[in-house]
Amino acid sequence: MSEKHVYSFELAGRPLSFEIGELAKQANASVLVRYGDTVVLSTCVASKEPKDIDFFPLTIGYEERLYAVGKVPGGFIKREGRPSEHAVLSGRLIDRPIRPLFPDGFRNDVQVINYVMSVDHDNSPAIAAMIGSSLSLSISDIPFEGPIAGVVVGRVDGKFIINPTVEELEKSDIDLTVAGTKDAINMVEAGAKEVPEEDMLEAIMFGHEMIKQIVAFQEQIVAEIGQPKMDLNLYEVDATINARVREMAEADMLAAIQVVEKHARQEAIDAVNARVLDVFESEEASDKELKQVKEVLNKIVKEEVRRLITDEKVRPDGRKIDEIRPLSSRV
Repeated sequence: MSEKHVYSFELAGRPLSFEIGELAKQANASVLVRYGDTVVLSTCVASKEPKDIDFFPLTIGYEERLYAVGKVPGGFIKREGRPSEHAVLSGRLIDRPIRPLFPDGFRNDVQVINYVMSVDHDNSPAIAAMIGSSLSLSISDIPFEGPIAGVVVGRVDGKFIINPTVEELEKSDIDLTVAGTKDAINMVEAGAKEVPEEDMLEAIMFGHEMIKQIVAFQEQIVAEIGQPKMDLNLYEVDATINARVREMAEADMLAAIQVVEKHARQEAIDAVNARVLDVFESEEASDKELKQVKEVLNKIVKEEVRRLITDEKVRPDGRKIDEIRPLSSRV
């Protein structure tokens, strides 16, 4: 993308702009986000071929620079050190709403790196980076089922505020960061001063209304300059192995998961795993096939635990979803 494109949007009474096509041209896509005087460069790259691993290798980076606040490291060594705790947590904040939106079985190495270039304190660089990460992925050829957006919600004198300033946040009884797609919320991080649950839910929905507007704006940009998505080579477990393992193990695994005592439950699950693996090993299955057998067994466990919680409202250890295990402490 050689031509420069600039798009502007008003977010909480402050200008939010995206500059695309000028910087980081060797990346799959890049976006320079300006929110007030806060500036973040968001880039994304992906390998052309999938890796032979059993997970999605996604890296979300959030890199702060001292020059973003007008400082230069003192002393002889001018290099900046390891990421601060705030930078690590900001990277996780961006990772959580983005990670679930890649296709199942996608194994290409993907890196999304955000460089904080300027900070004006009243406009969160983490929120700018989250939106920039979403837009860079959305306009790139990397498969991504977004866009997403995120906002901070505060409440001052009973009135909800989107992206409160530092002064407003000091007076706020809610400090809520919420992110998601136009259809649903998929990340919440909050702190509050003993706020009722109903008020917190109202704050989440208030934030989601703004998220919908930001996502719609990103979709307009994608429709105008988005690249065609790359051909997918998704990892899938062999259908025959999947069906056979489920036939051999599903009933016994469902019973094992519902054993109440923790150690006995794990022993029961391990026994089912060992029995199924012994059968395939006796048939001289390859390492690749055995790896797929283990994946199916793990998937059965996850599916049943989820079913118990969502459908029957009970945890594997027998507790209800609103029941806390007995706790004790000693000083």
